Amino acid sequence: MADAAAISGEEKEEDGGKKTTSGAAGPAETLGFYERSDNPRPEGKKRDLSDLSLFRFIGAELTRGYFLEHNEAKYKERRERVYTCLRIPRELEKLMIFGFFLCLDAFLYVFTLLPLRVLLAFVRFFTLPCCGLGGGRILQPAQVCDILKGVILVICYFMMHYVDYSMMYHLIRGQSVIKLYIIYNMLEVADRLFSSFGQDILDALYWTATEPKERKRAHLGVIPHFFMGVLYVFLHAILILVQATTLNVAFNSHNKSLLTIMMSNNFVEIKGSVFKKFEKNNLFQMSNSDIKERFTNYVLLLIVCLRNMEQFSWNPDHLWVLFPDVCMVIASEIAVDVVKHAFITKFNDITADVYSEYRASLAFELVSSRQKNAYTDYSDSVSRRMGFIPLPLAVLLIRVVTSSVKVQGVLAYACVVLFYFGLITLKVLNSIILLGKSCQYVKDAKMEEKLFQPPPTCTPGKTPKQAPSKNKSSQGTPADDNVNASVTSQPARQISTAPLLVQSSSDQFLTTPDGDEKDITQDNPELKSRSAKDLLDIDRFTICGNRID
Repeated sequence: MADAAAISGEEKEEDGGKKTTSGAAGPAETLGFYERSDNPRPEGKKRDLSDLSLFRFIGAELTRGYFLEHNEAKYKERRERVYTCLRIPRELEKLMIFGFFLCLDAFLYVFTLLPLRVLLAFVRFFTLPCCGLGGGRILQPAQVCDILKGVILVICYFMMHYVDYSMMYHLIRGQSVIKLYIIYNMLEVADRLFSSFGQDILDALYWTATEPKERKRAHLGVIPHFFMGVLYVFLHAILILVQATTLNVAFNSHNKSLLTIMMSNNFVEIKGSVFKKFEKNNLFQMSNSDIKERFTNYVLLLIVCLRNMEQFSWNPDHLWVLFPDVCMVIASEIAVDVVKHAFITKFNDITADVYSEYRASLAFELVSSRQKNAYTDYSDSVSRRMGFIPLPLAVLLIRVVTSSVKVQGVLAYACVVLFYFGLITLKVLNSIILLGKSCQYVKDAKMEEKLFQPPPTCTPGKTPKQAPSKNKSSQGTPADDNVNASVTSQPARQISTAPLLVQSSSDQFLTTPDGDEKDITQDNPELKSRSAKDLLDIDRFTICGNRID
């Protein structure tokens, strides 16, 4: 029998320098612990047992080597995963900040521009009949929706006066810590369910009130839908009030145990998310849900601070007592989002560039809502996409502010007027900056051509299809000029005789697969048309964020 293979497993040269390894032999055969009975060692060549010592094995373990370049592709992939995880916090926070200001814009709209639009609608309603209708409708559909929003807001505000906040606070404070923890979890689930169904109720009301009269009636009527909308906004506002009260009790507890338990509940969210399979569309839905959740938590913290400052007669020193707890809530929310998204992208091989695609999709919706032929209000678009419905939260905030801040005297009312003009200034400034950044994101993503395609027409239950397009832009105008013109000038309608723009390959870039599949879809137009649903076509958000379609 030939000599046993070398213990170290190092490469050796055979037949003119050809390298082979000794990895085929088993450990026992390699070390020579037994001899094969069918091929005994010749006499006189018996191996010395001293060569199989423990020190030789330890020496081999200490001196053996390996070469990472033999598996270069695997290690490069591992390094790219590390770089992706390092990029996730930056890219995610850029998306979160952009989404936060989108929610802020829709939220400020309720306090600033909506009252003015309602006032203009009432002026038109009372003055137009005196001047003659001229064959047109009294109110435009957008004005009808504005009046409905304003009336719902006023009715729910007066209904909230019958809810005793002090009694609710002491009732919740008398419960045990574990019971309050369970109550808070139930409130979070109920809030997501309300958000997922609430916008459907409001959309049904808006469409019922503005549906063309020549169509056959297939609904309950405007008044039943209106009462359902009022009931929804009122119940959702009470639900958010209970959430804010529970958080306030946690802030005011002596040992802060309830607040710690509530913050640890965020980390349970990691376990329920990172080990599930996520596609790009599902991750987009969950990102929108996280944006809505973060903005809602900020408003809840504002309500808690207002209530506490009122109880301490607006003493500034008490604000610094609340500041560490507020920072802990915000820091835990950011940490959970970063860890959750980092591991989801790692386990599902999703690059960090996908968040810039999500941001471009949200920017596209903002730019589209500024066009004259927009088919929805931007605040409603945010509600559908993120699950953030401003009306219940606005009702609660108005109720808390009016009960916490007493307005007496001419000077106080003058301050209120100045504060209102300050809110309008903030809203306009925020809208201008958002619009400019959105145009930049749309241009960088090469999605501006889709702005000039006609609105998709589809039958109920079917996905809208994009209209066919031609090779040149409308009237030979560059795409960048068309974006600015559509946002600022807002043409009354599209000219039907003008040629349509070419459909860009970027229409499907948001759902382009990674890796080799990306090259395949670019080479074959048929496979590109069969690719996954575009993020822009997702009209319904998944508020739970973790559901896999």
